[in-house]
Amino acid sequence: CGNNNSTSRRLSMKYRPVLGLLLFGSLISIAVAEQSELPQPVRHILDIRKVPHDSLSIYVQDVDSGEVVLSWKDDVPRNPASTMKLLTTLVGLDTLGPNYRWTTDIFALGELEDGRLAGDLLIRGHGDPFLVTERVWQMLRLVRQAGIHAIDGNLLLDDSYFEVPEYDPSEFDRQPLRAYNVGPNALLMNFKVVRYWFEPDHDRDAVRVWVDPPLENLRVENRLALRRGYCGGYQRGITITANEAIDKMIFSGRFPTGCKSYAMDRTALSHNEFAYGLFTSVWRESGGEFKGGWMNAKAPEDAEPIVSFRSLPLAEIISRVNKNSNNVMARHILYTLSAEVLGAPGTESGGRKVVENWLADTGIEFPTLRLDNGAGLSREARVSAREFGALLELAWQKPYMPEYLASMAVSGLDGTLRRRFDDEQLTGQAHLKTGSLDHVSAIAGYLQAESGRRFSVVMLHNHDDVHRGPGEEAQIALLRWLYEQ
Repeated sequence: CGNNNSTSRRLSMKYRPVLGLLLFGSLISIAVAEQSELPQPVRHILDIRKVPHDSLSIYVQDVDSGEVVLSWKDDVPRNPASTMKLLTTLVGLDTLGPNYRWTTDIFALGELEDGRLAGDLLIRGHGDPFLVTERVWQMLRLVRQAGIHAIDGNLLLDDSYFEVPEYDPSEFDRQPLRAYNVGPNALLMNFKVVRYWFEPDHDRDAVRVWVDPPLENLRVENRLALRRGYCGGYQRGITITANEAIDKMIFSGRFPTGCKSYAMDRTALSHNEFAYGLFTSVWRESGGEFKGGWMNAKAPEDAEPIVSFRSLPLAEIISRVNKNSNNVMARHILYTLSAEVLGAPGTESGGRKVVENWLADTGIEFPTLRLDNGAGLSREARVSAREFGALLELAWQKPYMPEYLASMAVSGLDGTLRRRFDDEQLTGQAHLKTGSLDHVSAIAGYLQAESGRRFSVVMLHNHDDVHRGPGEEAQIALLRWLYEQ
């Protein structure tokens, strides 16, 4: 889900020599395992790391024949972390269709004469989860093409398509500025995230800080100093704090002279304050005139938009969700399911209801499922490996299976797997969704074996510190063993 993957990758490098010694069993010819027995390489890993065997659940199935190749503690409900996104995105594909697109509507509320709008500009969001800076620029270019070059009034923002309860981004792990903790909003822009760049200024013995995108309503106080040394250390020695309104960022600490540059992504402002700041920056940068403020509002029911800006198709969106494990994008799909199926405004509980109804209609029984927010960034989410395996088997039979498969990270090549499973055997052989939280390590997806057989594979691991290396070691052992089947 974003908060532990980098730590797991660093620690897993340290364990690779151990894997080389322990996985010799996977190099010999192995028959298909008894369904109730862990493969020997996996047992070795668990034993040497002193991890109990019953902390792990596995379910592996041949997707062509339907044969269950391996099942271990597969009925135990466990926290799946970000692998839960595979359920949310599958229901999204099946319910909304791979070409579904969100729209962002823009209204001119006033008279337009000689390029000047004597009134307000209103933007109404419908939940586009990928309205990043570049696409905001494209959207506002269409406004310019519609004849508006100057705005005399204010910017009005309508985010009423989603009904989001009061959200505390620090509740999950007391890291409110982390991008993975951003909450949903129908007018989400650039994930409410800015990138701070840090560069040493040797002539002034200082550190330069600049912000992308620049937001005039975001203040930055630079208290950084330089220190001689190589470019390393946690956050390169930078400490970031924010005021309660999250409209002022204070950077302190000592930045190493060995760094040419360093980037840090963090959230800022409230959702609509961010939208106002980004609009103002992009609009003025493109030559537009605007001096007004912003207000929450609802679009008049009888008003016609001057621009309806369409999102990327859902098939492309889910690739960004699953490959990069984007939490807020997954949550937007859940809210959108609620709004489209049950009626606006979309809610989290409504999205869960749509998913439950979809599962009931498909005939798949998920008695242990606790979907929570649909992204897996949750201590409460639960599912069993067998239930997850049934979901993957169903997805394999769907006509849009190629789009679903392509949304997952490819072992050793991209997404959250670009530095994982990158040995000679496994590189490019698996399409998987990863999941990592404190004490949770999981994978789910598909693997093509050396023989050409294709398997769906689910591995859910919940145990103290399993995210710090042992979980990934067990995953490597399982996938190497399965590759040889």
